[in-house]
Amino acid sequence: MSLRITIDIFSGRENPVIELSGKEAKAALSQLHPERKLEKGEPALPPEPTLGYRGLIIEQTDKIARGLPQVIRLAHGDMFGEGLMHRAADETFEDFIIAGKGFEKLELGDDFATYLQQEMGRFREVRRDIKPIDVVVPILKGCPCGPLYEPAWWNDGGSKQHGNNCYNYASNYRTDTFAQPGRAAGAMYAALSCAAVKPAAVADCLIDSPKANNKCPAEGHLVALVVAPGWDFHWYRKGKNSLWSHKPGSTAVTSLDNSGHAIADPRTANRGPYTDFCTFMVVKHGHIKIN
Repeated sequence: MSLRITIDIFSGRENPVIELSGKEAKAALSQLHPERKLEKGEPALPPEPTLGYRGLIIEQTDKIARGLPQVIRLAHGDMFGEGLMHRAADETFEDFIIAGKGFEKLELGDDFATYLQQEMGRFREVRRDIKPIDVVVPILKGCPCGPLYEPAWWNDGGSKQHGNNCYNYASNYRTDTFAQPGRAAGAMYAALSCAAVKPAAVADCLIDSPKANNKCPAEGHLVALVVAPGWDFHWYRKGKNSLWSHKPGSTAVTSLDNSGHAIADPRTANRGPYTDFCTFMVVKHGHIKIN
């Protein structure tokens, strides 16, 4: 019996993964026993991907426990999966994972537990405040060179969705490698800050355009870099319709921000923990190389 538990929190970086086996996996599964079905009015998961913590993804990697699907998404004691929308027997399962030996082995620094708990609290509020939103799409002048908004192409539930991150999507460049700024050029960022990630993207032949001021370039398309200081980076892209869209990590492409609003300008969008707006950049089609 073994479990692969992914902490779904990052957008640009690979998410942290904890492997449990034997007695540890058995103990974890006992805590995940479905206690009761969620009732109408209890928080569901957000209808669109959000930036920041999005719950735990729990995969049974060998023997499948009776009564549970192979893949479970858990947030604040609520479990979702095929045929599953239940409250877990142990509502504090996330705290159990943070306190475990597997978490200690992640080597993400002493501050990661604090950051994760802050993000869990933020996500709890997001889930609590979920309401159906009528998305108001502003009428904007088009960007002829901008990429089409084709979420269904990326959101295949397979290699395109899971192997490509915000950087792949923003640059419209599929690699299936969760591309990292600078890696293809041998100049990958050494810190998670604007000052480190921006030159790494320049090494990949993106063009720094800080004075773009949200205007479409004459050639190529406009992207924007933001950072959750010390933890992660994220990218947006401006489409043919002049609106922005993005892909939070391995989750689905969306045209909405963390408040469920259409994104007319990433500088003013709700970006969750990605508080630092770094710069606009231009991607010239066929000029860049990322990996």
